Amino acid sequence: MKNQITFVLCVVTAFCPSSRSQTITVVGDEASASASSSPAAFVYVARTVSGGSENEIDGFAAAANGKLTRVAGSPFQENVKSIAESGKFLFATNSEGTQIEAFRIESNGALRYATTTEVDPASQSGTLGPLFLDRIGESLYDTESNVGAYGNYTYQSFAVDNPIGGLKSTGSSIANSWLNLPASFIANNLYAYSATCLQNMYWGIFGFKRSSSGLLKDIDPQATTPAGRNGDFYCPSLTATDLSNHVAISMQPIGQTDFAPDGAAQLATYTAHSGGTLTTASTLANMPTVSVGSVKDLSMAPSGKLLAVAGSGGLEVFHFNGAEPITHDTGLLTKDAIDQIVWDNTNHLYAISRAAGKLFVFTVSPTSYKQAPGSPYSIESPQNIVVQPEL
Repeated sequence: MKNQITFVLCVVTAFCPSSRSQTITVVGDEASASASSSPAAFVYVARTVSGGSENEIDGFAAAANGKLTRVAGSPFQENVKSIAESGKFLFATNSEGTQIEAFRIESNGALRYATTTEVDPASQSGTLGPLFLDRIGESLYDTESNVGAYGNYTYQSFAVDNPIGGLKSTGSSIANSWLNLPASFIANNLYAYSATCLQNMYWGIFGFKRSSSGLLKDIDPQATTPAGRNGDFYCPSLTATDLSNHVAISMQPIGQTDFAPDGAAQLATYTAHSGGTLTTASTLANMPTVSVGSVKDLSMAPSGKLLAVAGSGGLEVFHFNGAEPITHDTGLLTKDAIDQIVWDNTNHLYAISRAAGKLFVFTVSPTSYKQAPGSPYSIESPQNIVVQPEL
């Protein structure tokens, strides 16, 4: 019998990527000049340095063709973990998971320390996890762990003081044991959604409503999953949203008796309605399968027309068609395990592989794709990546 928990809230031509990696070595005046010549984006990677006890942030300027050069001052000697950017500031959790630090992003891409926010230990007794922002950068959220009891998570909400980067706590969502990944906001910036598949046995699709203060309040999206093959059920795990009211969710088929994956993950699309409820026309027959192995990340292109999917077996991009079925596009762009992906505003897709120690850059549009010059780059123990697109 299926074990299921529903929660109240919450291509074109052949492509052959090179297997060789380039180490980025631009320093000094050359790096400064490259970073200041109207880059397409600034790219920041939090990584673990040799020895495994300290972290730092590598900063790069991306040219129009996607080629990367270091920005002045990089690497930045900041011992931080999760990172998020608002366009003006880069926010980061400290290595102990007790503070959120803000760094101003200068015009040349350099980071300048702004301020530190202490998390109130009286109300939040755990560890700060992944950070994410709303669509307009007014609110910052962290995925807080060990809240109230071991293994529980919540989204703690902070209002961003944009002139200085300071944060003011506005409260937390309801804690539970499954809320461990960032949420994705639809275009109205009012509703956000996340999903979780726990041990291939329990699943939840969570919904939240953003209040005027920025606080995420749990709502019930009344979301159901498509019917699986005979003897299977779908376990949803990750979400991404387009420029309208549509939510992409990865679906892993699971056997009802042994709770083991039964085939490749598929991609469903949901429509958000007034009140935050979700419906779907996705079915076993019309959901495309992925070739990336275990899905680790989803990222929607700024156009809302492309959906990148990262996993243990690589990276590929799909056409996203709103409420209509998602369709195949590129096939595998690399077979290296990819942990995190993010787009800029000029069709560049950035991806990090922790196991391979690589940073990839691809140029992908609805009609073509190619790897950017110099990609992939060697980068030691990359943990998290964010991009500040050209504004």
